[in-house]
Amino acid sequence: MKRNIDFQLSKSNRRGIIVLSLITFLFIYFPRLYFYCQPKEEISIESFPSKKWESEHKRYTKFEYSKSDYKNNKSKFSKPNHKFDPNLYTKENWMSLGLSEKQASVVLKFTKRKIYSNEDLKKIFVISDELYFLIKDSTIYPIKENGQLTNEKNYFVGPVKIELLELNSANEEDLINLKGIGSFFAKQIIKKRNELRGFSSKEQLLEVWKMDQEKYDLLLGQVEINPELINKISLNSITIEELKVHPYIRWNIANSIIKMRVQKNGFTNINDIKESVLIDEELFKKLKPYLSL
Repeated sequence: MKRNIDFQLSKSNRRGIIVLSLITFLFIYFPRLYFYCQPKEEISIESFPSKKWESEHKRYTKFEYSKSDYKNNKSKFSKPNHKFDPNLYTKENWMSLGLSEKQASVVLKFTKRKIYSNEDLKKIFVISDELYFLIKDSTIYPIKENGQLTNEKNYFVGPVKIELLELNSANEEDLINLKGIGSFFAKQIIKKRNELRGFSSKEQLLEVWKMDQEKYDLLLGQVEINPELINKISLNSITIEELKVHPYIRWNIANSIIKMRVQKNGFTNINDIKESVLIDEELFKKLKPYLSL
């Protein structure tokens, strides 16, 4: 038996549909009607930017800097009042430009060895790009002429003397201040020096971990070595445990040296260790600076 379906709406349903239709109509057409009724602004090149554009631009501009913001972002560095030779500046002079006391001390270590150009100045790691660009046009430097040193005013300073850093007595901070050497290589150089008991030649820097030819060439003109500062091995008293830790001496070589010492009742000459079949001429030359009786 078929049932009749009543599609008639109640009064409240009809009222709801009418209200929903009105809301939909307003939502769609009211913005168009609003913008249509707004007075149109004529835009021309002469009138741009208009007041309306300026107000909208200000409203949607995300970053607005006030005077107080500008003051807060003002550089901490100062521009020098006159030309100057960085080599003659004191710690107080550098601090007056905005460096800290520690930073000024680092700069003095570089200028003590003399710098001769803005390129040299820029390589001093505590001088930031900001400070460099403030002072680069105010700097004057000594000029090398025939092995003697003069500045732009051509006054005589004396023969050029470069102060070299002695590797067997240098500390980590001294090494960091060398051109091209940072904290990592400073630590590695000291580690290798301790293992060797001191450097006997500059070429041993190539044995430092990660040291390449380019960095080695850069170091050559900045360092010197005093072999007298080597902590030498006393062949007649050292133990096998102490001897075998040297980078050039393996356990079997150390054992051979100790056995020879016992047989000879002590060495009378450093050359005696060459009697070991394990020690050839090349190895002996490497070991000799480290040996004593």
